[in-house]
Amino acid sequence: MNGSTIAINHPFTEHDPYGSLSMPVYHTAAYEFASASEMAAAFTGKSSAPSYSRVTNPTVTYFENKVKAITGATNVFAFNSGMAAISNILFALGGNGKTIITSPHLFGNTFALITGTLARFGIKNKLVDFTDIDSVREATADKGNCCIFLEIITNPQQEVADLRAIAEIAHERHIPLVADTTMIPFTEFSAKDLGVDVEVVSSTKIITGGATSLGGLVIDYGRYRQVEPRIRSELLYNLGAYMTPHAAYMQSLGLETLSARYGVQADHALQLARKLKTLPSIKKVTYLGLEDNPNYQLARSLFGKTSGALITFDLDDEDACFRAIDRLKVVRRATNIYDNKSLAIHPYSTIFGNFSPEQKASMDVLPTTIRLSVGLEDVDDVFEDVKQAVED
Repeated sequence: MNGSTIAINHPFTEHDPYGSLSMPVYHTAAYEFASASEMAAAFTGKSSAPSYSRVTNPTVTYFENKVKAITGATNVFAFNSGMAAISNILFALGGNGKTIITSPHLFGNTFALITGTLARFGIKNKLVDFTDIDSVREATADKGNCCIFLEIITNPQQEVADLRAIAEIAHERHIPLVADTTMIPFTEFSAKDLGVDVEVVSSTKIITGGATSLGGLVIDYGRYRQVEPRIRSELLYNLGAYMTPHAAYMQSLGLETLSARYGVQADHALQLARKLKTLPSIKKVTYLGLEDNPNYQLARSLFGKTSGALITFDLDDEDACFRAIDRLKVVRRATNIYDNKSLAIHPYSTIFGNFSPEQKASMDVLPTTIRLSVGLEDVDDVFEDVKQAVED
C-alpha cells in the first residue's frame, strides 16, 4: 500500500468508542489497571498496555505505528525533538571507550553533542570524509567502533555520501549505520534498501505540517538487537525524552499531507534554484536538483528524482548576507527547515555562531552563505523577494 494511503488510513490499535476519524489526544500521565498482575505486566513490558506517559501513550504509539507501517521498520520510537532522537540512539549504541565514526559536516548541535557532550562521558569520536570511501574503510578497521553516524544530505553544505558503499563497509565490520534522513522524507525513498540500520529524523520539520510542534524519530530496522532493549527498557524510563501526546497528534495529521506538501516544495525549490542562478549578485547556488551540482548523479541514484527543498546561495561577504536578509519581505528570517513558509538564515553567525572561525572553516561553513528553506508560497513571489533583497 502507498505511504500516503497508510498515513491517512492506518487503523487505531483499539476501536474508538465514539468513532473518531482522528486518533484522540490522550492528555494523561497515568493509566488505571483492572488488577495488580495487569499493572505488573505493563510495567515490565509483558503487555502493550500503556503504563505511564513518560514511556508509552496511546496517541504517541499511534503516530509511531503509522511511521512503522510506512517505512517497514521493526521499531519506531518518538521523542520530543530531533536532538533527543539523536541523543537516545547514540546513548543506546555508545558507551565509555566506544567510538562514533562521523563527519565534520554535521548540523551544529549534532556536532557539539558528539564532540563535546558525549566526549565528556567517555564516548570518543573519529571525524572522517565520507566522500572518500577508502578513508571510511580505514577508519572502521579499528576495534571499539559503536556506530557510523552521518547525514544523508549535510546541512548546510549539501554534501552527499555513497550510502550503499558505506553500508557495505559497515556491515562487513558489524558496525551499525545510523543516518539522519531529515532532508528527504521517508515517504520518498527507502533508507533500509540503501543499507541504513537506523534512521533518525527531526519530525519537527516537514512532517508536522507547518512547524506546529517539536519531535524526533528513531526508526529502527532491527539489525542490531540492543537498539530496542536499551531504548524501550532503559532510555525511555531514565532520560524522559518521550514525545508529548499533543505533538504526536499534530504530527499524525501532518503525515497525512506530507507527500503532497513536500512535492510542491521540492518542485518550487528546483524552479527557484534555476531562477537564482540568473542573478549576477549571487555568486553560487547550491541545490542537489541542479544538473551541474557535483552530487547530482549520486543523489539521483540514492533518492530518485527528489532533491529536497533546501537551497543555499553565496554572496560577496557576510555584510552582503546580512543586508539581503534584512531586506526580505516575503521570506521569513527564521531557523527551521521545511516549514510551509520560506525561511532564510545565515548559518555562519547563527546555527554555527558559537564555533570558532577555525572550526567553521574545518566544517566548510562559510560567512558568505545564506540558507533558504523553500515553502509553499508562489515561487515567483519568493524569487522576486530574494531578487530585490540581493540587488543593490
